[in-house]
Amino acid sequence: MEQWGDQPKDDIRELLNVLSRKLGAGDGARFIPAIAGVVLLVFTLFSSIYTVEPSEEAVILRFGKFVGTQPPGLHFKLPFGVDRAVKVKTKVILQQEFGFRTQGRATGGRSDYTTQGLTAESLTLTGDLNVANVEWIVQYQIADAKKYLFNTREVTTNLRDISQSVLRRVVGDRVVTDVLTVGRAEIAEEAHRLTQEVLDRYDIGIRIVTVKLQDVNPPEKVRPAFNDVNAAKQEQEQAINHAEREYNRVIPEARGKAEKSISDAQGYATAVVNRSEGDASAFRAVLEAYRISPSVTRTRLYLETMEELYGRFKELTIVDTGVKGLLPIFQNPSQPAAPAAPEAAR
Repeated sequence: MEQWGDQPKDDIRELLNVLSRKLGAGDGARFIPAIAGVVLLVFTLFSSIYTVEPSEEAVILRFGKFVGTQPPGLHFKLPFGVDRAVKVKTKVILQQEFGFRTQGRATGGRSDYTTQGLTAESLTLTGDLNVANVEWIVQYQIADAKKYLFNTREVTTNLRDISQSVLRRVVGDRVVTDVLTVGRAEIAEEAHRLTQEVLDRYDIGIRIVTVKLQDVNPPEKVRPAFNDVNAAKQEQEQAINHAEREYNRVIPEARGKAEKSISDAQGYATAVVNRSEGDASAFRAVLEAYRISPSVTRTRLYLETMEELYGRFKELTIVDTGVKGLLPIFQNPSQPAAPAAPEAAR
């Protein structure tokens, strides 16, 4: 409906009072046509000018029929009720609350809420036949002023009914543990999408800004049992995590040790095989040389064997009857030389 400010009404009322006093004095009869013209002019002026606030949009009705919309600013319309400007707040984010109501600001700047008498809005049946107490808000904006005014009645009531229906449908597709814990963001997102789809189908002219779950709890009577179940599940998850941590620590270590043992065994087997093949090749080479020259091969083998045996000794003394003393062939430098004997016995 058209909105008038208090100042124009006061001006017209004051002008009428002045005219009444003049006419009552008996000397203003000749000014009646002029005064009536001024009053008509003032009334025409004030009924033709209207202002649209920055947060609003004006819907213009001519004899009750829609003719257009006007943006924020100062505008003119046909006077005497021919045109009527209905202002709609299209730039304001509006909000509907479900399961609670905001009563005002409490001490400390926080909002004060109440849930008394609103249980029917918040109680919702989940997919596993449990009950959850879901409180949520819907923020919306008027996207089309004409559709908002003329396409449906009781827009707010329709919006609340649609939101409750959609949220109960979304919650009814999930188990209660998802609703109470990890599924809240997904529920809000799906409820936002489905609510907008229904509103678009009804062509109400509303755009949903956000759907947000404020608080999700089990009913008061069964809340202790839910808390016990959640505590048990947390203990279960803790035990599983501890077991997985031990598994991740022990199993890789055991696998590493097993792989090391296998690698050592494979290396040892390869070394033994290679050494055996080398010994066999050396034996075949000696055998071939012995077949070609037996005496030379025997002498060489004897000398090599003696060299190997003497190499194991720390010191060696040869006793010869033809020599008057002992002859040290070689000696460990860290030990003193043996004293010479006057005569050696065989």
